[in-house]
Amino acid sequence: MEHISLLIIGSGPAGYTAAIYAGRAGLKPVVLEGLQPGGQLTITTEVENFPGFPDGIDANMLMDDMRRQAERFGAEIRSISVIRADLGKRPMQVWTDDENEIQADSIIIATGASAKYLGLSDEQKYMGQGVSACATCDGFFYRKKTVAVVGGGDTACEEALYLAGLAAKVYMIVRKPFLRASQIMQQRVADNQKIEVLYETNTLGLYGDNGVEGAHLVYKKGQEEERIYDLPIDGFFLAIGHTPNSQLFQPWVKTDETGYIITEGDTPRTGIDGLFAAGDVADPRYRQAIVAAASGAKAAIEAEKYLQSL
Repeated sequence: MEHISLLIIGSGPAGYTAAIYAGRAGLKPVVLEGLQPGGQLTITTEVENFPGFPDGIDANMLMDDMRRQAERFGAEIRSISVIRADLGKRPMQVWTDDENEIQADSIIIATGASAKYLGLSDEQKYMGQGVSACATCDGFFYRKKTVAVVGGGDTACEEALYLAGLAAKVYMIVRKPFLRASQIMQQRVADNQKIEVLYETNTLGLYGDNGVEGAHLVYKKGQEEERIYDLPIDGFFLAIGHTPNSQLFQPWVKTDETGYIITEGDTPRTGIDGLFAAGDVADPRYRQAIVAAASGAKAAIEAEKYLQSL
């Protein structure tokens, strides 16, 4: 059994930034990177909206730089995952997939959220080459091009409207004969001449030799009117929701109906002494690298104050 002062679970912008701040404060944090070192950002290509990089930066390079910066200030980073936790005792305990047990006086949960996908093999094939789950992150690359957004809720409408400000044409692929979005969002979509909604339509696959060049679609699948056709597009955006990676911690923390950890006001405090949440696991609204990084800084500052009080 190992005892440490501050454990950071997760290694995206929130986890690494928390490690940088905690390391500079002399807390000697231990970071457990998990299955996806660098977090969701590493499945995209270039990041152009992170401050300080006027020409953009490769997403994996950005996360590698954050990782090295954290190590520079004394953070210990381990490529292992947490498989079990007991946050109800003091010190808190977690068990890792290398059969180690760790006791921690303070923990920052920065496990992020995973975008939901349709389950098509083509989604992985074209990831970063036309497939994206973040219009705000990648929409810039599709200026004056044709894109499709999958989904019919408020998030899908927001993504489509955002993309309509950049792209020449936006299709919304909606499996139901109606939008699930709020009335005001439906009206905004209807009023935008660049957006065309394809109702009762499912995606069968994607095609293209050099990235996404189109989608194989089916209209009224399984019905007499079923029709299969190809839709030429340059980008394919998933907007069917995210799943916060909070399952391990839900017996102890408060979450909303979809699993996002609820924190106290604008702080990263969870309501449990010494336990904090940062990044997308506690952010159902913004899901941006810069916002996650800021929340990681806040969590580290709060953890430092807590540890000083012991």
